[in-house]
Amino acid sequence: MPQLVFELDRDFVELNQLLKLVGLCDSGGAGKMLVASGAVTVDGEVEQRKTCKIRAGQRVATQGVEILVVEAGD
Repeated sequence: MPQLVFELDRDFVELNQLLKLVGLCDSGGAGKMLVASGAVTVDGEVEQRKTCKIRAGQRVATQGVEILVVEAGD
C-alpha cells in the first residue's frame, strides 16, 4: 500500500480536511462523503466521524493509500 507522510503543524487536523490536504479529495465536503461511506480507517478501525481529530502518530487509510501523520520537523 503506498504511503503518504503528512506533516502536522498544529495540535490536530480534522479527518475530512486531512483527506483534502493530501489530495485524496477535491474538497472537505468530498472528504466528508468518503468518511461517511465507511471507506476510511484510522489506526486500523473504520472511522465515520467526519471531523474526527487526527493527531501526530496516527495512520489513516483509504482508497489503497495510507497516510502517516507526523509532527512537522520530524
